[in-house]
Amino acid sequence: MLRRLYDWTLSLAGRKSAELWLAVIAFVESSVFLVPADVLFIPMVIARRDRAWRYAAVATLASVLGGIAGWFLGHFAYEAVAKPILSFWGALEDFEKLRQSTDANAVLLLLITSGLAHLPPIKVVTILSGALNVDLTLFIVSAIAARGLRFFALAWLLRRYGAQIQAFIEKRLGAIAAGVAGAIILLYLAFRLA
Repeated sequence: MLRRLYDWTLSLAGRKSAELWLAVIAFVESSVFLVPADVLFIPMVIARRDRAWRYAAVATLASVLGGIAGWFLGHFAYEAVAKPILSFWGALEDFEKLRQSTDANAVLLLLITSGLAHLPPIKVVTILSGALNVDLTLFIVSAIAARGLRFFALAWLLRRYGAQIQAFIEKRLGAIAAGVAGAIILLYLAFRLA
């Protein structure tokens, strides 16, 4: 099953709708969704290294637009929309702790770490930015820097080492999936127990 999913994801790169799906996932990841755009971005670039920069631009733009949507959710619709979303993803308690103990300057630092490494999840930080009334222009500039650096750095790495990375992944797909699942479980437990 894992091999079919991997092959299907790689086949998306050749489809006309691939960039649209990448944009949709990058947008919703930054505002309301848990799954990072990397799950589609990385296989797309591996399959079509000649389009790496284009995919990075699409992912960056959509991610920043999704971040702006998250900012607006936090700023204008926290109680009605953002709070239920955070509750659904099990992030409301952590969000409230961050909201009570963080100021606008610290949120910008969180935006950078979140944009680069998903810690904390980007949707939490974008909503928090709006709830704490972080300056929207500064927020947008920070989001462009963080998300752009992430996607363009990944694009460069995948263009340069894509063939070796693809061979490595294909040889060890089961072990990689188990390692990723284990890391996600450990991160989840670390956040829950902290």
